[in-house]
Amino acid sequence: MDVCGAESQGLIGYMLEQTLLNHLRKRGLDAAVVTVLTQVAVDSDDPAFANPSKPVGPFYSEAEAKTMMGKEGHVMREDAGRGWRRVVPSPQPVEIVPRKAIVDMVRDGICVICSGGGGIPVVRAKDGALSGTDAVIDKDLAAAVLAKDVSADALLILTDVPKTYINYNTPEQQALDTVTMSAMAAYAAEGHFKAGSMGPKVTACMSFVAEGGTAIIANLTEVVPAMAGEAGTRIVPDDEAAV
Repeated sequence: MDVCGAESQGLIGYMLEQTLLNHLRKRGLDAAVVTVLTQVAVDSDDPAFANPSKPVGPFYSEAEAKTMMGKEGHVMREDAGRGWRRVVPSPQPVEIVPRKAIVDMVRDGICVICSGGGGIPVVRAKDGALSGTDAVIDKDLAAAVLAKDVSADALLILTDVPKTYINYNTPEQQALDTVTMSAMAAYAAEGHFKAGSMGPKVTACMSFVAEGGTAIIANLTEVVPAMAGEAGTRIVPDDEAAV
């Protein structure tokens, strides 16, 4: 899983980097853009390793899945009537390994593409040595760790909906504009944000806001208005009044 993560980081990072460079040049901006294959350390004692839950890869028949479980030792589970899939742990990110290099490049004005897909999952031994591990790190939680590491003013998480909602997809659906940390935590406790969709995004945002920053969840096409406070859902510390 660590090698697969590195491969996908490299190929998607390449496409993002090239596209950004081409668009910047069209606008007469001679900016530097670089992709960093980002190792993200997790705790080898994280409870997630005892309870694999993240589905990965293709679907298999029950017979194929049981064969893989016996021969390869994979954990396989039935997925909503669609077939069987391998499941792997999804531990909490604790360290962006190339943090110093990323911070130095940002300070030098370089646009850094990093921590793609949550990062390459690694564990650190007692002597400091790193090794890959079979896991998938949630990309939103890794983004919150990265944002804190680089002392970002804001964490912007882009998705395919314009805002975060409570009572989503029901007649009582309500969009959230500016919400305090305590109000968002209350909504989360009530179960408004599902684990497989908005849940990790809200958790990541609250983690960042707890350190004093501002977090925004917005549509991919509304980056500029979202940063200006004109779009998306903005989560702020409790000492800032909600609008």
